[in-house]
Amino acid sequence: MVQKTSPTSQEAPAQPLPAQTPTPEPLTVLLANPRGFCAGVIRAIDIVERALQLYGPPVYVRHEIVHNRHVVERLRALGAIFVDELDEIPAGAQTVFSAHGVARTVEQEARNRGLPVLDATCPLVTKVHVQGRRYANEGRTLVLIGHPGHAEVEGTMGQIEAPIHLVSNARDVAALPLELDAPIAYITQTTLSVDDTRGVIRALTDRFSNVIGPDVSEICYATQNRQTAVRDLASQSDLLIVVGASNSSNSSRLREIGSELGVPSYLVDDGASVDPAWLDGVTTVGITAGASAPEELVESVIAALAALRPVTVRKLDGVEENIEFALPAPLRRAIRAAV
Repeated sequence: MVQKTSPTSQEAPAQPLPAQTPTPEPLTVLLANPRGFCAGVIRAIDIVERALQLYGPPVYVRHEIVHNRHVVERLRALGAIFVDELDEIPAGAQTVFSAHGVARTVEQEARNRGLPVLDATCPLVTKVHVQGRRYANEGRTLVLIGHPGHAEVEGTMGQIEAPIHLVSNARDVAALPLELDAPIAYITQTTLSVDDTRGVIRALTDRFSNVIGPDVSEICYATQNRQTAVRDLASQSDLLIVVGASNSSNSSRLREIGSELGVPSYLVDDGASVDPAWLDGVTTVGITAGASAPEELVESVIAALAALRPVTVRKLDGVEENIEFALPAPLRRAIRAAV
């Protein structure tokens, strides 16, 4: 009897294993110290917030209280109304001047219209105004080192009742129509690059024989501290991200310093502005923030990076800032009366 055998079944061909997704390379994030809000910005925002609490909305603010869209939008949501000029403010409405300072003509217009004003000018900007008036009273020709069109520069030039020559660089100094032995005094915008300012001062003292002015160390403490910190940060980073607004002078200077040190550097509003292409070949990202950028925007940048790569965050050592500026006297009195 012939035994039938079943045909041998053919084995199915082996299926290729799915391709393994490479694990993203970890990213180290270094945070500058100090970064973000300075005492003058904290004071200015506090003035608007307290005015809204005390007097109720709306409170009118001439120009952006500080140069940051997120801050302005948050205050607007609370009831602040931002205007370009005083004639946009209704009679009798509570008014706030921005941290950058205003010209005396603006102050006088507010008085003429009977507007109750809280002045949020940074005390360090006011210090520049006082210096300039003192130099002018001594009979010296004033030179202001700053950027044309900046709100602080316009306010400073309008606070001093004397001719002022505005210079931004050594070329401007060379073009000054002044006698070489003219008695000159310089003052500075508070948010400049310390190194650039030092160069302009050198150009002044090289060209003119009778020049006085504050030492570069008297430039705003917050500006100096953040510029020193960003140099340290850039020396340890493959990529530098500065959180701040494009119209923020001090934020722009931080980005420029990083670029001058040879580090790819970008100025961003928040985490939504981060471009993944920036991270190609990068293992360490340094993050800092301009003096008008809130910390939550730094956190949004970290979150954006963490969505792209595993992130480890490390804070660098640096200067601890503990300076506080008092609120304007009228606001302090109103707060006491409301208690």
